Amino acid sequence: MKPADASGRGKRVLVGLSGGVDSSVAALLLLEQGRDVAGVMMSVYDGPPGASNGNACYDCAEERDIESAASLARHLSIPFRVLDCTQHYKREVLDYFRASYLAGKTPNPCIRCNRRLKFEFLPALAESKGLHHGFFATGHYARVEFSEEYGRFILRRALDETRDQSYFLYRLEQAQLERTIFPLGAMRKTEVRALARERGLSMHDRADSQDFYSGNYTELLKVAARPGKIVDGKGKILGKHAGFWNFTPGQRRGLGIAAAEPLYVLRVNAARNEVVVGDRDAGLSRNCLLEDIHIGLPRLLYDRPLEARMRSSQKPFSVQVAPGREQNTLVAEFAVAQHGVAPGQSMVLYLGDIVVGGGIIR
Repeated sequence: MKPADASGRGKRVLVGLSGGVDSSVAALLLLEQGRDVAGVMMSVYDGPPGASNGNACYDCAEERDIESAASLARHLSIPFRVLDCTQHYKREVLDYFRASYLAGKTPNPCIRCNRRLKFEFLPALAESKGLHHGFFATGHYARVEFSEEYGRFILRRALDETRDQSYFLYRLEQAQLERTIFPLGAMRKTEVRALARERGLSMHDRADSQDFYSGNYTELLKVAARPGKIVDGKGKILGKHAGFWNFTPGQRRGLGIAAAEPLYVLRVNAARNEVVVGDRDAGLSRNCLLEDIHIGLPRLLYDRPLEARMRSSQKPFSVQVAPGREQNTLVAEFAVAQHGVAPGQSMVLYLGDIVVGGGIIR
């Protein structure tokens, strides 16, 4: 084994900063290893002031985050640049988010942002602006290393399973993994905060970002409220809603329906502006079709049980996959029926702690 960051000690490492404790400690650790470190940050927010609560990735409090990152750079005496990525972010992330939700799907904007912006567009833009670098690092909790056995770079779960973010990174290409460093992959969050406090970093106790966007999705989607019906599986009207995009399969809370037994969203029908609900058993699935697949290790894909996640915080469950009838699709069969299989979400496949690949649920 040779870790992706074992060579090139004299090469500059560009660190994607967010103003939070994780990316700040990543920069600190690399500097203490003797690396030539520079910081860079994406500016992506172009929405109205006060539209979110200041604790998300796409957020009206971006200026606060920029100042936090700039303060860290001054503290560590490293170069720092803020690069305007608003238009690229709009095309690649916001437009995708809106189109997916308005088609009745549940998108993963963070996965798309990592693949298209954070690990591709941002490093290339930084290079074009004179921030030359050999490696790119972030504060993600994941691991990347070169495998002699497979002859390629592989993505692994973080050692701290409670913080693992490999789910959001499964679409990274070999060329990206080869020059990526995750300094926090073998650390626990408590260790990261303790180190930040010990080294005098002002953001050591700052709250983590909780979501892609913390405001009202209706505002982000730029649509007016659209009253519709909540129905059961037979079409009986049980309640009303203000827009189908506020619901996703598996959702239980916020339905606004009084019922003897808990009800869950089974599916949304964008064409009819309808939300279909039922009991938990009605929402169970034994399989699903994955499209737009990205497989990092094809030789590990078939003829063996794998583990899967449909959400980053979900406990992994056992699956077996086979080629779909259409090109670039997979059929995933679940060992145990799963609840809340939502079209548009990514399903990520693992063998042990190795990310094999994944795809988008159709």
